[in-house]
Amino acid sequence: MQFLRTHRSVRYAFLWAMITPVFVWAASPVGVVVKTVQQEQIADPLEALGTLKANEVVTITANVAESVEALLFESGQRVTKGDILVRLESAEEKTVLQEAQYTLNEAQAQLDRIKSVASRGDASQSLLDEKRREFYVARARVAGIESRLENRTVRAPFSGVVGLRNISPGAYVSPGDVITTLVDDSQMKLDFNIPSLFLSSLKPGMTIEGRSRAFGRTTFRGVVESVDNRIDPLSRSITVRAVLDNPQGLLKAGLLMEVTLLSDPRTAFVVPESALVQQRHEHFVFVVREGSDGLYAQRQPVVIGVRLKGRVEIKEGLSATDQVVLDGSMKLEQGTPIRLMDSSPVIGS
Repeated sequence: MQFLRTHRSVRYAFLWAMITPVFVWAASPVGVVVKTVQQEQIADPLEALGTLKANEVVTITANVAESVEALLFESGQRVTKGDILVRLESAEEKTVLQEAQYTLNEAQAQLDRIKSVASRGDASQSLLDEKRREFYVARARVAGIESRLENRTVRAPFSGVVGLRNISPGAYVSPGDVITTLVDDSQMKLDFNIPSLFLSSLKPGMTIEGRSRAFGRTTFRGVVESVDNRIDPLSRSITVRAVLDNPQGLLKAGLLMEVTLLSDPRTAFVVPESALVQQRHEHFVFVVREGSDGLYAQRQPVVIGVRLKGRVEIKEGLSATDQVVLDGSMKLEQGTPIRLMDSSPVIGS
């Protein structure tokens, strides 16, 4: 009997020796990496595909049928509004204009003489009216010829870059013949479709980001200019037009772009995804709290919002001064003692 008691005591002592270090280890603080929660400017991203259009585009053609006297541009050249692009043959018109100008000068001289005589009462009013009419007719004829002469000069209607040249000097062109195209690429229009579900959040001035495989990871920023006035009955989507600045002329009309529309801009609490723990439909983080015996982890339920790249918006459950556990949360439970290790950069940096 005494042997059994001794044997049991030894066995219990052995088990206690094996268990005791476990409890001592579990009670020691767990090393964790934390970050202080900060506020950031975020927005809900809506993704779509869009096609670029030039801010202004026009086909350059002639107003009259005539031979080309001179081409004053090269393919791909940048021009300014009013620059002469093409001169058509105009020798005949210039001769007619010179003749009309002589007639106008003569009519002006005769009118001045009759006015002088009429002021002394030596000329009738009917003669004065006739000379005034002749002067007006001569002036109108000059204006008409100058207009026809101007039609033989093709100018740039706005500043931009010309396309490929489709004619040569000496060629005979008619109205409608394409000489070249002119594109205003200082700004580009980006049209894309958004599901009508988000119609209430669409408004001019919203920020968009555009990317194209042609430019790798380069991001082009713009703003929504307008929203279409109708919804497509088949796709149940609405067309949105954004404007992107294009100072370097990199963007070209017709380019396909991946669009991210940043809707509902706001200031929110954001934490890295590594701080978030999910169990079924519930989300929580571990927050650092200070007790009488030191720091401990508190399990804090949170309500999440939009997920960003490596980050999560926290709508409810955290304040600006909270420190959340980033690394080591898998070892934590409610009330687990913790010690702070080297922290990572501040959230959002």
